[in-house]
Amino acid sequence: MGNMPLEPRIKYQEELDLGFGRSVVAHPGAEDLYRCIQCGTCSSTCPLVTYMEHTPRRIIAMTRAGLKNDVLKSNTIWLCSSCYSCTVACPKQIKITDVMYTLKREAIRSGVHADMPIPVLAGEFIKSVARTGRSNEMRIITATWLKTKPFELFKQAWMGLRLWLKGRLSFGLHRMSGDRRQIRKLLVAAGEQNLGPRGG
Repeated sequence: MGNMPLEPRIKYQEELDLGFGRSVVAHPGAEDLYRCIQCGTCSSTCPLVTYMEHTPRRIIAMTRAGLKNDVLKSNTIWLCSSCYSCTVACPKQIKITDVMYTLKREAIRSGVHADMPIPVLAGEFIKSVARTGRSNEMRIITATWLKTKPFELFKQAWMGLRLWLKGRLSFGLHRMSGDRRQIRKLLVAAGEQNLGPRGG
């Protein structure tokens, strides 16, 4: 795993959030978190484990132990590709991919996440859908790079231009016709509270 830190960064017991595991279990799909027997099957089947700061098995153990900040700041939850290999192989039938989704939502909601563009991209996508009912790729990508790596925007400009010329990318703002309040209600029900300004 390269130079990735293998030990949790927490130093004192008072820094633990002992209710963190229970709060994760309260979300649909993550109910069986405490059934994990730490066998490591999830980590051995994960195709991206080599690039992760912590293995999936370790993330589950850290979540149950209350290492909230270490879990949410880890790149592991963002590198999960949702391939469901871990879920299929788990001998206790724990929906590990759904646990990762829950941790991603919590990271975005709390503003505590890895220093990488993926969580910002996810947040911008949710805001776009809440405002317009549509995924406006050009605006989402631009906002993501401006908030994370502004100079990357210049490096990606040529690719963006080529995509636009081929009709694969649009500069326009597309809106869903009709009442978008139902979309917002759906996102709120899914637990996406940070929706930004209200759409019409």
